Amino acid sequence: MARIDSFLSLGREQHCSDVHFAVNTPPLLRHNGELSPIKYRDLSTTELENLIEEILTPAQSEELKNSFGIDFSYHSEEAGRFRVSIFRKIGGLGGTFRVIPSHIPSLDELQLPVVINKLLAYQQGMILVTGATGTGKTTTLAAMIDLLNTTQRLNIVTLEDPIEYIHKSQKSLVIQREIGNHVSSYRDGLRAALREDPDVILVGELRDPETILMAMSAAETGHLVLGTLHTSSAAKTIDRIIDAMPTEAKMQAAGFLANHLNGVISQKLVRTTDGMSRKAIVEIFINTPAISNLILNSKVFQIPSVMQTGKEHGMQLMDQALIEAINKKEIDPDDAYTQASDKQQFQRFVTNPDLLPQMNLAIS
Repeated sequence: MARIDSFLSLGREQHCSDVHFAVNTPPLLRHNGELSPIKYRDLSTTELENLIEEILTPAQSEELKNSFGIDFSYHSEEAGRFRVSIFRKIGGLGGTFRVIPSHIPSLDELQLPVVINKLLAYQQGMILVTGATGTGKTTTLAAMIDLLNTTQRLNIVTLEDPIEYIHKSQKSLVIQREIGNHVSSYRDGLRAALREDPDVILVGELRDPETILMAMSAAETGHLVLGTLHTSSAAKTIDRIIDAMPTEAKMQAAGFLANHLNGVISQKLVRTTDGMSRKAIVEIFINTPAISNLILNSKVFQIPSVMQTGKEHGMQLMDQALIEAINKKEIDPDDAYTQASDKQQFQRFVTNPDLLPQMNLAIS
């Protein structure tokens, strides 16, 4: 058993999302978004290097010597599975270990809107899951793949960096490929996937214009493509994709999004009312003829207004979803206030007055 497994096991047992390691500080646990130290001595440079070196393969150790950092998945019989980022910083090495649940949660267990199930009924096109780092995008995608895997007979190819959840083929054949181990890049993985008779392709991250263009091509030619972007809303997702394209490809990208972007799920994690966990709150975008027309006519800024009144299609803005969750007493209203875009409509729910803007009162 690697010595670092003791800290990782503690993080898993305490239902933490991440375990952090840095020089001159004890290991840190992130629980419900907040960091707290483990009762342990400060790690020295040598001690931390030894802890990390113990779990690296010879190839990973060599790569770390010749680079600024490495990302990989780590599995321990004692501690479970983790997504790992090891990096160089002032003072020495640092490491972040993301806890990967042993069980793939279902969409129902995640309490996500049922319209997502309907989106997965599409046989081609693109569905994107977006949000900041650490908002549960990978878990949502894993639940989506699991639903397809258990209900349909498909060939599902995933491209991930690194592989987090392990899917066992059930009704579907699931082929998981890791960037760096099985293919050199998302671009090469997509090119290879298109020769493997896929029905569904998951692209862990749409990182660059070439990868985005290849994913678009796959979605246009009869495949269902799932992917992620680090954007906070549907409108910003559309803008980001178009802006990422070279000038000559911007109209092509807008045409693709108007015709083949089935939906966008933008999510945030918000503390529950008891403060014991966090719940995924999602903005849902469904492409409709009205929205398609806005994209084609460069009026993306008007999309939120259409989404606000698109409840019959399953659409909701993030602020609408937050208010609904507050009314159901599912989330902490103070945390919802900090996450909201239009904070004014959330002020009436706030219980901590220190969060509210201070009014400057004129003294007569």
